[in-house]
Formats: sequence, structure tokens, C-alpha cells
Amino acid sequence: MPLEFKETNQRPFPLPASPWVMKQRWDYMLFLHWPVSANLLASHIPAAFSLDLFQGRSWISIVPFWARNTRLHGLPPFPFYHSYLELNIRTYITYNGVPGIYFFSLGADKWPVVIGAGAASFLPYYHAQMNMYVHNKTVHFQSSRIQSGNRPERFQASYSPSSSIFLPKEGTLDWWLLERYCFWVQKGSHVFRGDIHHNRWRVTEAACVIYDQTAPSFLPHHVFSEKPLAHFSHQKNVFTWPLKKER
Repeated sequence: MPLEFKETNQRPFPLPASPWVMKQRWDYMLFLHWPVSANLLASHIPAAFSLDLFQGRSWISIVPFWARNTRLHGLPPFPFYHSYLELNIRTYITYNGVPGIYFFSLGADKWPVVIGAGAASFLPYYHAQMNMYVHNKTVHFQSSRIQSGNRPERFQASYSPSSSIFLPKEGTLDWWLLERYCFWVQKGSHVFRGDIHHNRWRVTEAACVIYDQTAPSFLPHHVFSEKPLAHFSHQKNVFTWPLKKER
């Protein structure tokens, strides 16, 4: 049994009874979090879901990282496509009282990943031009795509760890934002749950310089005018399960 499965007390609900189907590693992960008006955000999620609030506020997060060693249970890593860059934009919701993540978008730099992951998860994957390199412990990341209507959506930042590694404490905002173990997605009239697992987040604070940000374009720019709460994770092994239809 993987070591990650020996640490489960952080989960708000039990591990799925069925075996996991996919494993991958997330490297050089940055979490940028901004508080946003629930009234502003609510119109951008399906009516079946409820925004999850921390002390009365909803949050939106931008998360770039490098996915590596992607493989199915019992098989070696995917040839050629086990490694890719990703940028996801998410918020925090509940469905029937169960907390999880709602993804507004998930960008990846390889078309087969976009097609395959989108078909398997019903998540809104898209293809983007992305680049990441690491120099002197600083990660440089950029993503760019042209949406329908020729609207550019870009994100470019440099970031690095800026504190010692810590474990978020239960009940804190850090814990609330990070310790999430499922996502919710609606396809037509049906609601699906996607379960994941990893050990507890071990993160640092992050120093970050944002050079260009027009993502997400569906929110007014003033939402991102204040300094975000920032976390950095060097590496995380993550296990996923097949979607489960809830409705």
C-alpha cells in the first residue's frame, strides 16, 4: 500500500472503497488565493452547487504546476504524455453538504491530455501554450490561450518558497483551502463526484511576482487587485478514482 494511504485523518470523508485508477505527481505547485464576493461568484457555478464560505467569504484560486509520471493502476507511465504543464482555476463548493472543488477551467499544454482528461472527467480542459523553467530555486511559469471571440487569457508569474515547510492546522484558512479531497462537476442534468487522495499538505509560504494576468477573464480585474494568499508545494503524489454519479 502506498505510504500516502497511511495518512487519512485529514479527510472529511472516508477513502473510496474501490481501487484508485490513476496516479500522478504534482511538482512546483503554486496556489494563489483571492477572496471574492459570493454574489459575484455564485452566478458562475451551476445552481445545483452551493459556494463554500470561510468566515462569510468565498475564494477563487489559480494553481499552476507540472504533472509528472501519470499512470493507470497497474501500468507504467503513459508513453510521451505522462508529463505536462497545467493551470487550473477553481473555487470551493458543497453539494449535499460535502465540501469539494469546482473548476472553472483547467489548461494543459498537450492536446492528448486535454482530450483524454476532458472526456474522462467532464472537466473544462482546454489547450494552451505553456512554459515552465526553474532557475536558482525560482519557478518561472507562463500560459497563454486565445478564447472564442479572440479574447486572450494569459498568466505569467515567477515564484519560490519563502518560509519553512509547515502543515496547515485544522480550522485555519490554509487548511480550508488546501485539504480538499473531491471535485464536483455537472454534465447536463447529472452531478458527478471525482475523488482524490494524497497525504496532508506540507507547504511553504510563497514569494510571487505576477507579470501578466488576464485569467480568469470572466471576473472583473479588481477582484485580483489585492495581494493573494500564496502557498508553494514542491512535490505531491496524488491518486484519483473514476467519476461517481450522484444525481
